[in-house]
Amino acid sequence: MAKDIKSQKIALFEWKEVRKTIYKNEWFFSVVDVVWILSESSDARKYWNKLAERLRNEWSELVTICHQLKLESLDGKKYATDCANTEGILRIIQSIPSPKAEPFKRWLAQVGYERIQEIENPELAMMRMTEIYEKKWYPKEWVDVRIRGISVRKDLTDEWDERWWELAYGILTNEVYKAYSGMTNEQWKKFKWMEKWNLRDWMTPTELILTMLAEQATKDITKSRRAEWLPELKKASKDGGWVAFKARKELKAQTWTDPISKKNYLKEIKEEKNEIWKKTPPNLPLKNGRKLK
Repeated sequence: MAKDIKSQKIALFEWKEVRKTIYKNEWFFSVVDVVWILSESSDARKYWNKLAERLRNEWSELVTICHQLKLESLDGKKYATDCANTEGILRIIQSIPSPKAEPFKRWLAQVGYERIQEIENPELAMMRMTEIYEKKWYPKEWVDVRIRGISVRKDLTDEWDERWWELAYGILTNEVYKAYSGMTNEQWKKFKWMEKWNLRDWMTPTELILTMLAEQATKDITKSRRAEWLPELKKASKDGGWVAFKARKELKAQTWTDPISKKNYLKEIKEEKNEIWKKTPPNLPLKNGRKLK
């Protein structure tokens, strides 16, 4: 499982997310995320486009160290994104006047060191991913399910990749979602009153488990049927989602509660923690001694 998790994930710099992925056995970071942190621009993409144009004129090697790699966006889909390794990011940092430049350089060095540790001990990757979610105040029970779900999701997308359908992730994922929830990814986000972020980070543990079941079933069905073409993959995805729908239906009959709900899990966790914070005496601070925002 650690192998699946370490290939692509999110790192935190001063509680801000930086997407990264492994390419040629080293970390490549989302340039837009880095630019957003350093420049604090309201439109980091536009800032980077102008900076990149200037750098290409001054430094032709920029083209060779920046690569378009697929990273997950706020809508849960993967898009080609400008990414650079540590050397490239350091060069870009020099072009952005920012008081955060030096702390960010030290952070990059730490991330590089952690990568070496993860190669020697792959389980560390899983532990660090767990730490990231725990820093966001998710309970351990939720984190365990989420981490396992990431592994299952990676196995499924690898199955799709083998059939050269990586560009159809969104289409196939929506087939899975619709089969057991009745909603596409975007519809489900609206159902939970969220406009951005990763839908799964707002799911309840039960919703995550149903999603995991649906995607595991989809992978198994796809392999057993040797589905190759998009119509076949869509049918396998729908049938995989149907497996989770039957589980959802049975659970609803036993509990009188639909496991697919409008509950925004992260929001509920934050509100619960803030209530505890309000009731905590000054001499008994919360974990990390801070109030959630």
